[in-house]
Amino acid sequence: MRTALGVVGALLAWFAVAFVAPAVVALAAGEPPWPFLVAGLAVAVTGLALKRLTGKRPPLGIREGFLVVVAVWLLVPVFGALPFVLGRVPQLDHPVDAYFEAMSGFTATGATVLTDVNALGLDMLFWRQFTHWLGGLGIIVLALAVLPRLRIGGRELLRSELPGPVEVESLGATIRETARRLWKVYLAVTVIGMLVLASLGWAGLDPRMGLFNAFSYATSAVSLGGFTPEADSAQGLAPVTQWALCGLMAVAGVNLLRLYRLAALRHIRAVSRDEELRLYLVLLAVSASVMGVELFADGTVDGLGGVRHAAFQAVSVMTTTGFATLDWSSWGTLATLTLLALMFVGACAGSASGSIKVVRHLILFRFARHELEQAVHPNAVLPVRVSGRVVDNPTLRSALVFAFLYVLVLALGTFGLALDAEASTTGIGAFTALGAAAACLGNVGPAFGEVGPFGSYAPLGHLSKVILTALMFLGRIEIVPLAVLLRRSYWRA
Repeated sequence: MRTALGVVGALLAWFAVAFVAPAVVALAAGEPPWPFLVAGLAVAVTGLALKRLTGKRPPLGIREGFLVVVAVWLLVPVFGALPFVLGRVPQLDHPVDAYFEAMSGFTATGATVLTDVNALGLDMLFWRQFTHWLGGLGIIVLALAVLPRLRIGGRELLRSELPGPVEVESLGATIRETARRLWKVYLAVTVIGMLVLASLGWAGLDPRMGLFNAFSYATSAVSLGGFTPEADSAQGLAPVTQWALCGLMAVAGVNLLRLYRLAALRHIRAVSRDEELRLYLVLLAVSASVMGVELFADGTVDGLGGVRHAAFQAVSVMTTTGFATLDWSSWGTLATLTLLALMFVGACAGSASGSIKVVRHLILFRFARHELEQAVHPNAVLPVRVSGRVVDNPTLRSALVFAFLYVLVLALGTFGLALDAEASTTGIGAFTALGAAAACLGNVGPAFGEVGPFGSYAPLGHLSKVILTALMFLGRIEIVPLAVLLRRSYWRA
């Protein structure tokens, strides 16, 4: 316990530096910077106090790593919400709404309680986007890259933080070097995306794509988040910009470890043998094609613009980004169910994507096929393989347990939303409740109906917002760390 709290304190003390950037933006925009400075001071004092109270600590182990992950992802949005509350930002001055927005930002979900994004000042818009970028790859991964004192037990933290069943490959001599290279890839993709988007504005191809909008859309796309400085998401952007965002989201959905091996180490053969990457690309192509056929058949879209809209929505939802070029809330039943199904897919493990992840679907499919073959040939030795490697029993069990917990949490969240809707005046239906729970647990963001891509979660009651905030949190930490902490045996050991 003492070790975990000491590490949490170190992470929070470092996190205080993040408030400098929005304070500078506030000064440049002529806005008061004190909400960010006060929030930064509060998180710094809390972090330093935890470090001092815990004193010298033994090395961090796997058990302590679970507590660190849960505590950090609960506390960081608390401090991230302070500028909204202290600055009395319209629509975010209530603590529940502010925490919802901050949790959505740091978990790269993109769900919002704002009904008028344009009412926010430049400083708050910047902070909102910045939370996406910081939380996309993970605050803990960034801290491992810059804080040498976290090198002890760093492998456990890195495994707990990277979304999906990722094998932490040795990209460097140390875990710190591995984390640094991961952030270099993340930063490089962000900068390239920002420059591409900004160049479209400079060339006159998209008048709306100024420098700040390029920063906002790039950080959202690379973090697979979905926040935008515009109320219409990506609808009002030029077609060429929408294609650029579509490609950026697709690249950001690839395992960062694979991107590094491809771009820096030129391991083309190893990347080409990655079955998760191949399945990810196939699913993107198939889902975009299916979506296109459905939309063309319904008469929702036509021409080349229809191809663009179908591809964009398929990539956006499957990668759990949540950008929208059309209001999918008004689509037909088949197209709507296709989008709902994509919310359960996710992108590659090791990316900023939420949801179940492609590799888990691959493992579960191979395991199901293995069991069917084993039933016919009970004495045969038939290992489950992915990308040529045998999947060991702990990994199989982990995938099965996660899938079960994911469905269980989704059901409980949907049930809670439905109960609150019955007891209040929100009036959302059963399908809207299911879509909202799936979108928040999968870190997709927008769902259907009044909480669709051009809607807001503002009309929901406070209890529903608390439930959805909890789902975003559970989706980001992938449920298991909190489930472990809730076991009595964890605290007895």
